Amino acid sequence: MSATNSVSKLCAHCGLLRAKIQRAKTTEKLCIACFINIFELEVHQTIVTSKLFQRGQRVAIGASGGKDSTVLAAVLKTLNERYGYGVEFVLLSIDEGIKGYRDDSLETVKRNAIQYQMELCIVGYGELYGWTMDEVVGQIGKKGNCTVCGVFRRQALDRGATRLGVNHVVTGHNADDMAETVLMNLLRGDLPRLHRCTNILTDSASSPISRSKPLKYAYEKEIVLYAHHRKLDYFSTECLYSPEAFRGSARSLIKSLERVRPSSILDIVRSGEAFVAMMPKDIRGSSICNSKFESPAVASTEDAGEGCGQSGDIGEMAAFETHLRDNTKAKLREVEITGEKASQVTTPIRLKQTLGSCKNCGYMSSQELCKACVLLDGLNKTKAKIIIHME
Repeated sequence: MSATNSVSKLCAHCGLLRAKIQRAKTTEKLCIACFINIFELEVHQTIVTSKLFQRGQRVAIGASGGKDSTVLAAVLKTLNERYGYGVEFVLLSIDEGIKGYRDDSLETVKRNAIQYQMELCIVGYGELYGWTMDEVVGQIGKKGNCTVCGVFRRQALDRGATRLGVNHVVTGHNADDMAETVLMNLLRGDLPRLHRCTNILTDSASSPISRSKPLKYAYEKEIVLYAHHRKLDYFSTECLYSPEAFRGSARSLIKSLERVRPSSILDIVRSGEAFVAMMPKDIRGSSICNSKFESPAVASTEDAGEGCGQSGDIGEMAAFETHLRDNTKAKLREVEITGEKASQVTTPIRLKQTLGSCKNCGYMSSQELCKACVLLDGLNKTKAKIIIHME
């Protein structure tokens, strides 16, 4: 009996060292060395299978100083050296201007840049837009602030990538994040966004920068364990302004499922991928809130990058309801045409959006003003009204 107990306490992989970690993903009991090696190997397999990088490429890591982006930077540096990717990794951080949160986390990023010997570029909201998130929240309150931050962050990432001379940004989104987003989009019935969120590598017609998620299949618990046992330097405080109401509910549900069935997180991610594979191509590329129905709140929530809370659900539902009402009104105006007149009716041609530049900032946009400038216009007008009232 004692011999059996002794064997059961050994690492399930090497069978030599004492098992000290039970994997959240598979419930395997591993020694620390095997856990670290397996974690890194799985990320490597994800990168190779998905063909994320090309030799000679320069890639930016979206670095917030949190556990996900810190582990991502450490793993990519290790794998790049071990397997000879031939990729130059640099760090790109966004300073939203949140005192007591981002200023402290950026100090961690600066230390990481030295530790991993990577170039660091920090792009600030105050520099780009003339507004920090502290000022935005002071102006509009916490309700809806994540929408503003999401729009600003996406454009800031693009501008930072341009400064660094890169066209590919990797973010620290993990399997838990992916499962939450899949569940949220299923609950909202948003099939086009479900397609985008399940892709490990995403491109956008409105951005020259592609984004990928090498940690897509890595559990959050295992990321924390990896950071702990490799003694990585990371910042653990959450954003002060992030309510995450809808995402928080999805997260609670997934955590409850995980306790009953450890594979639930990956099951949800795989189910999302399988569901997308069955979708017609025209639905994958369409959007309920496309073109004139699209609002900054809708467009900002998925690709904002790691390190911020995501909201905007109220704006999205409002746009969706407006679209439904417009459809209903249009249906009432429909007239059936028969006989000779029917042959004279031509099928309207759907014109594709033309990508141009924002007349204010020059950022790529299919509209006269980009989403960031639309939000800035509203903020500046409100600020002007307050100043006039005070005077």
